[in-house]
Amino acid sequence: MIEILLILSANILYFYQYNDSDGKLYLVEARRVVEEIEEKKPEASEIEAMDFDKYETIAGVREFVAGEACDNDYLVEEIAGKLYRIEYAEERSSRVPLYINLTLLGMMAVTIIVLMYVYHKVLKPFQDMSNLPYELAKGNLSMPVKEEKSKLFGRFLWGMDMLREELEETKEKELEFLKERKTLILSLSHDIKTPLSSIELYLKALSEDLYDKQERKDEALQGIARNVKEIKGYVNEIVTASREDFLHLEVRTGEYYLSEVIKATESYYKDKLSVIHTEFQVDEVSECLVRGDKDRMAEVLQNVMENAIKYGDGKRIRISFGEEEDCKLIQIGNSGCNLKKEELPNLFDSFYRGSNSTGRKGNGLGLYICKILMRKMDGEIFAGMEEDVFCVTIVVRKA
Repeated sequence: MIEILLILSANILYFYQYNDSDGKLYLVEARRVVEEIEEKKPEASEIEAMDFDKYETIAGVREFVAGEACDNDYLVEEIAGKLYRIEYAEERSSRVPLYINLTLLGMMAVTIIVLMYVYHKVLKPFQDMSNLPYELAKGNLSMPVKEEKSKLFGRFLWGMDMLREELEETKEKELEFLKERKTLILSLSHDIKTPLSSIELYLKALSEDLYDKQERKDEALQGIARNVKEIKGYVNEIVTASREDFLHLEVRTGEYYLSEVIKATESYYKDKLSVIHTEFQVDEVSECLVRGDKDRMAEVLQNVMENAIKYGDGKRIRISFGEEEDCKLIQIGNSGCNLKKEELPNLFDSFYRGSNSTGRKGNGLGLYICKILMRKMDGEIFAGMEEDVFCVTIVVRKA
């Protein structure tokens, strides 16, 4: 719309100026010709032979003869008592508005093409997929993601579809896991009833003094102890089932270069730590091929780094490296440690939070997840303290 208005404005302005008598070039040049002739006062034959090439619109000057044919437009002026025909060619500049219009129309056509391209390649695909995050947030994980060949959104939609499939698979596993857990608990609960009933009978018999011999009483006490031990076994099974594998952590073991994960971690946290003015140092790491899951390794590093940021004093964080037999050691240390040494063995337990976690959000699962992942990748993770530096060491197997 703006370009159409510009085209109309340019045409109106041009024709307004063109039709203004003061702005017509041939009138101005005709007056100059008259003034030149009056100043030089040449003969009639000399006037027709004069050079008018310096004028843009004047084609020539001839003595006016009524009824004489002329191919050009002309003006009649009286010079030195005689009438002269001043011929002009106004059409020399008549193509200017055509050129202007063609240029503006060309620009308009290019703009329309660009807008159509943007609509089909950017706006329409974005509009089609705008409802996808909302459906995923509602839990509608069975909705397939329409494939998009656009270079702009093709990879994004592919990633969203992978996320949808991963969430759907996780949901199915969680439902299956809950079903198995419920079945296990119901089964154990049923099994516990039998020893409990036995204990109840023994206690009733003892309380009512139904056993007249000491041997019978001792047998009852042994039966109670045996059933209590059996109940403890069932309780331990319930506790173990409740603590182990409550997170479905899959690991796809392969080979990758450790430097790739370290550089990605450094790049991610470099800007983040500079904003909070934390000194961040990453030692040089050699090109070492290691075994494990590259994505899971990045997750472990991220969990440890987040803990270093959350529980440190914000002054220094350093990533260093070491070697031990066929393993590569990654050490992440942060200043400002105020943990007690006796807490170190419990840091990697599920839902455990140290004494320095007061007032800080968390669920005590970060380091527990790291331990599970590292052991599934045939690695290990442990923590240590030296003065005010808290250091987490990650052990990775070389390929």
